[in-house]
Amino acid sequence: MNDRISPHFYNFLAEGNIICGMNSGNSSDAIEELVKLLSKNNAGINADEVIKAVVDREKVVPTVVAPGLAVPHARIDGLPNMLVALGTSISGIDFNSPGMPPVNVIMLILTPKDDPGLHLQVLAGLAKDFKDNETIRMVATMESPVDIINYFTTANVKIVDYLRAGDVMTGNPVTLLENDTLKTAIETFAITPGLHDIPLLDNDGDLRGVISLEDIIRFSLPEHMLWMNDLTPIQRFQPFAEMLRDDNETKLADFMREDYTSVNEDIPAIQLAKIFCQSGGLRQIIVMRNGKPCGVVNIKNFITKLFWA
Repeated sequence: MNDRISPHFYNFLAEGNIICGMNSGNSSDAIEELVKLLSKNNAGINADEVIKAVVDREKVVPTVVAPGLAVPHARIDGLPNMLVALGTSISGIDFNSPGMPPVNVIMLILTPKDDPGLHLQVLAGLAKDFKDNETIRMVATMESPVDIINYFTTANVKIVDYLRAGDVMTGNPVTLLENDTLKTAIETFAITPGLHDIPLLDNDGDLRGVISLEDIIRFSLPEHMLWMNDLTPIQRFQPFAEMLRDDNETKLADFMREDYTSVNEDIPAIQLAKIFCQSGGLRQIIVMRNGKPCGVVNIKNFITKLFWA
């Protein structure tokens, strides 16, 4: 963790940067309201540039980290220290997060561009302490910035010391059973955007292997075709047709790979970067908790979170 950063979240809250009962009705307006408050109280903040950076980030992945809690954020070039603004809304604000209720507590976090892990450390700490919906509702009903400051002081919410694999993973990943069929796998890949690899489990939830898009193509092609230079005679994808005739009978266990990469959720996240660099094309690392998969780290998402999000 950056030596300049105090682990206590309340050190970054100021009464003047808290709004109880926001006027905003949607996420963009809420972000603008909080950014303008920060720019008013902190010299050198270009409100228009910061609003654009936060809103652009929000359009990619809405930052609702728990039901009722949103943490819009951005990394700002030239910012010397982390800045935080907090707003509440009893009625709730729509943050464009499907499946989530309106947001009652919004924490806007701006961090220096050259401290790539800081906002993730803050998010990890907040997610840990605000996983209880009752806590979010309690903060949302507080009537004054002083009450909110006092709450965070006594609650002692901390910024985590370092990022773990579990802090950067995508939880509840798409999985299939080893006894599921090839047809099920093809449909799952087709309807899930950005999916390239699927962990395969047994009936007890233990990890047995993985299957990728390449595995399906490789399974459908006879081995001798891989050595043929001229595939012109194969005009109608006959090998694929044969595979599709049996797709509802073929079990994924028949051709899954067992050479997957997995790590414990508590290892330092920096170790994931090392694994990706040394793997020679690895796209996804499976994260384990108590011996069972609990999430995945996709290299694209990992880079996005560290260097842009």
